[in-house]
Amino acid sequence: MRLRLPEERPTEPPTGYKIAHPVLSQDGTRAGFTGVSLGGALPYGVLDEARCVYGRRHRAPHRRCDCGFHCVHASADAEAMLCTAEHRAAVLLEVSVLGAYIRFEKGFRSARQRVRTATVGPCVCGSAAGALADAGWGRPGWRALTAACAGCVRGRTALSLASFARLAGEGLRVRAAEGPVVATADLGVSELVAEAALLQARLDWFQGRLARLEDRGPQG
Repeated sequence: MRLRLPEERPTEPPTGYKIAHPVLSQDGTRAGFTGVSLGGALPYGVLDEARCVYGRRHRAPHRRCDCGFHCVHASADAEAMLCTAEHRAAVLLEVSVLGAYIRFEKGFRSARQRVRTATVGPCVCGSAAGALADAGWGRPGWRALTAACAGCVRGRTALSLASFARLAGEGLRVRAAEGPVVATADLGVSELVAEAALLQARLDWFQGRLARLEDRGPQG
């Protein structure tokens, strides 16, 4: 007897969350995303159909394969992956799960998906992102992009968030994440001691420099 999985027929597509790297085509005419794990070798568009990453001819998602678009149910689970060093430059995506899909405890593996919203983190300097700039790596025919503020773009290939959304098409919304929350509570004793030690070290350095200048005397 062959075991059949239960079928779902939702009235509207389920919502999922994932992380990915934004990419720009070599000729600058298309924009999309590339995954952070198995699907990283196959950039995809805002509305796209999954293909088997192993080159097999079956349709995704196949029960005996890892192919298909992966996503999780909760945005918090996707955001947690952005904390790791290798994923800091990725963006958070909110997607619609389309076509046939397999449901797991924490997410879906689907045949198709539509990226609805991309949330871009801050620039490496800590400022809010105003653009997506060349990240210095990519895939064949595609440049990976990373968040950048106006001051850090410099001479790199870059797109504003609105321009990236326009190139990607299909009604994609791209927004910059809010800045980090800064603690404003009063400093404790240990923090004050550390601040005082830092100030003293700086004062000692300046006094040493001043003493050397005085030893030289006036320059003629």
